[in-house]
Amino acid sequence: MTLPGPTWPAAEVADQPLLWPAREQARMEGLISTFVTDQVTTPTGEVVQRDWLRHPGAVAVIALDADDRIAVVHQYRHPAGFRLVEAPAGLLDVDHELAVRAAQRELAEEAQLQAADWRVLVDLFTSPGSSQESIRIFLAQDLSPTPRPDGFVVEGEEADMALGWARVDDVIDAVLNGRVQSPTLIAGVLALQVARTAGGFDRLRLATAPWPARQVKHDRDLADAAR
Repeated sequence: MTLPGPTWPAAEVADQPLLWPAREQARMEGLISTFVTDQVTTPTGEVVQRDWLRHPGAVAVIALDADDRIAVVHQYRHPAGFRLVEAPAGLLDVDHELAVRAAQRELAEEAQLQAADWRVLVDLFTSPGSSQESIRIFLAQDLSPTPRPDGFVVEGEEADMALGWARVDDVIDAVLNGRVQSPTLIAGVLALQVARTAGGFDRLRLATAPWPARQVKHDRDLADAAR
């Protein structure tokens, strides 16, 4: 039985940058995120209140070795109340730094690894109903050891971080059985599996591919600063 509703053509299966008119009502600055309350005008003229987090964005790395293992860390996450199994990741908190450069830095800092082959696996918003946070997840291959960058200080949650390796099949099993919950690890390893079973890694985007979410954030930040 064919269910009702249109089938969109492939070109229309795509997110569209769009901002409804909004007036900021309040904000509270935090160390990383800013809590914002906006009065938003919908296309019908209705005004609704929306609370959301302004966020610098982040990168994550699925670092795949020759034995079909990925580098993983155990990291405490205070809001969740869990020590999560995660991919190496970090904030985009260096002005004008390319996302791939940030990913390379984070991989060296957290896993003491470098990679000769970088590609984009997937882009995602972690919680678009309440947060601006966007994450680009990279695939890193042809790995080798490297020291942590000069000046990097291990502190906070990272001082308690444990690094190891997990086989891809074991991570996928953990995802499907609900044993891991990190969105970057889940999205990254499932995208990895899809990519290599649907045409291989050559179909992945270049490490420097455009990232529309970052351009929208940049334009929004400029507009907000001009208010």
